[in-house]
Amino acid sequence: MSKRNLALIGATLVSIIYGVTFTIAKDVMPAYIDAYGFILLRVGGSVLLFWLAWLFMPKEKIDWNDFPRIIAAAFFGVAFNMLTFFKGLSLTSPISAAVIMVSTPMIVLTLSAIIMKERMQKRKVFGIVLGLIGTAFLILYGKSIGNATNAGLGNFLVLVNAISYGFYLIVVKKLMDKYNAFTFVKWIYLFGFLMVLPFGWNEFQAVNWAAVPEVIGWKIGFVVIFSTFLTYLLNLLSMKELKPTTVAVFIYLQPFFATVFAIGLGKDELSLVKIGSALLIFTGVYLVTMKKN
Repeated sequence: MSKRNLALIGATLVSIIYGVTFTIAKDVMPAYIDAYGFILLRVGGSVLLFWLAWLFMPKEKIDWNDFPRIIAAAFFGVAFNMLTFFKGLSLTSPISAAVIMVSTPMIVLTLSAIIMKERMQKRKVFGIVLGLIGTAFLILYGKSIGNATNAGLGNFLVLVNAISYGFYLIVVKKLMDKYNAFTFVKWIYLFGFLMVLPFGWNEFQAVNWAAVPEVIGWKIGFVVIFSTFLTYLLNLLSMKELKPTTVAVFIYLQPFFATVFAIGLGKDELSLVKIGSALLIFTGVYLVTMKKN
């Protein structure tokens, strides 16, 4: 199998994990742990996993002049990105959040054109628009899971997070071309942990661990190991072979998988609109990821 196909499989796996995460994270917060406390737990656990994994990897030295880029990646890809997303998710519904995240490919395409001087291909623009239409239908006619306490502010924070993640994908691309992912991702997470520490410490301390059921403990573990450690790693490995725009377009699959997961749990039902939306999303992803002859 070609490296590109492996990268595409990796990006799809990330979408499946994130699609499931919307509902799982919503079960944990704010009932058992508040948004920022959960982020501190999530980033802190991932720091340990990345540094442990690095012990078994080939060692590379990072140039000092690359550290500003690593700090920028930590801000846009970990701290600001997660703080706005989790706070937004705690205020809005999982499917609404998943849908707004879908604006990321548009943002990345625009930022790539401005910052990286990447040429806008008609096929890619058309694919992104198709995905956007499919996802809009999925949200407008899909039953929302859970309750939204302040959907307006929540949706705005999720949009800010999508813009932040778009910047991260572009900032990190140069590091990917130069180093092994394990060489710098541990630094991105360490700096990210220091950035979220002041926001999450009080909420983390306030958790009554004795009152947290075992099933919620497993869900927290899922978010730390799969939704953070594994997804960031798979995304970075995918970016070695794919452009930021291509990696970003896989976000379209998240609301689709979020809906499939919700249907599986009996929190949503299948309809013709959902099937049609899924077809539009997959066509959009195909058009963006298709290699030119």
